[in-house]
Amino acid sequence: MSSPETTIMAPSPARTATLVSNLASVTSRVRTASAKLSPAKESPVRLVAVSKLKPASDILALHNQPTDHSHFGENYLQELQEKARLLPPTIKWHFIGGLQSNKCVTLARDTRALWAVESVDSEKKAGLLDRGWGERKPDLGGEEKLRVFVQVNTSGEENKSGVEPEDGVIGLCRYIREKCPRLRLQGLMTIGAIARSKATTAENENEDFVSLKEARNCVVRALGLKGDEAQLELSMGMSEDFEGAIVLGSDEVRVGTTIFGDRPPKDQAKVV
Repeated sequence: MSSPETTIMAPSPARTATLVSNLASVTSRVRTASAKLSPAKESPVRLVAVSKLKPASDILALHNQPTDHSHFGENYLQELQEKARLLPPTIKWHFIGGLQSNKCVTLARDTRALWAVESVDSEKKAGLLDRGWGERKPDLGGEEKLRVFVQVNTSGEENKSGVEPEDGVIGLCRYIREKCPRLRLQGLMTIGAIARSKATTAENENEDFVSLKEARNCVVRALGLKGDEAQLELSMGMSEDFEGAIVLGSDEVRVGTTIFGDRPPKDQAKVV
């Protein structure tokens, strides 16, 4: 574990140039896909750069000028917390990995600059996140309420986390809104089936994304949400399918390898 005083060295000029170019390319593709929407989205699609198993220097290169990118996603709690301690508090961290009940309190309580948890799939975990956010120290940053996304298993695969896209998602969303005063229901998230992901294009609809849209509509109706409360976000789309997700109305895409390149094995990854 690195100390808070560890200095993050800038990556080589060549590495920095590659990262900046990759991010610019993805950002351009996001804008192009967004332009195909009718009517146009009121707010731009949020791009979360998924930096898991990549060094802190890569993140810093994209957070610095001229890109000033702020939203980054991590899958592993220890790695996220170490990076959050070392990197500027102006970064907005998204936890997008599998959520373990025994780590929910420390994730919410102890992670600096935590912006959202995107993988909430049970009432127990939501309640523990709510508790952790209530125990949080003000100097760690964060707003009054922690943003959470409910993860929906739109593909029905047994190896995928998430609630089922009908009664399950409605029940968990209701629980968060009524029983978790420190949480803000930001929206719904899905990963979807790999085969469907690879077949997705801007013209070929992904049924997992359609299912997530329908799940949101069900939640809005069942909970009687109105006005701004009804604007639940959809977090869907990754490196291989984010353009198709945007065309279907995604509010946020999570892109990793297209920006950072292939990841090393977990046991060989280094934060610094």
